[in-house]
Amino acid sequence: MKASELRNKSQADLDKELNELLKAQFSMRMQLATQQLTNTSQLGKVRKDIARVRTVMTEKAAKA
Repeated sequence: MKASELRNKSQADLDKELNELLKAQFSMRMQLATQQLTNTSQLGKVRKDIARVRTVMTEKAAKA
């Protein structure tokens, strides 16, 4: 997902997106611990998406 797409979303949508990403990250960490995760690069992508969402949320909070 791109930051420009995130900037068009409302605060509630960003909160929902962040919660979904955090759940996905937790699930992937558990799969990694039990050696069930086959594509470990997904974990890094999710971490970067979480950072993007949090950055956009901080930008919006600073504007308000």
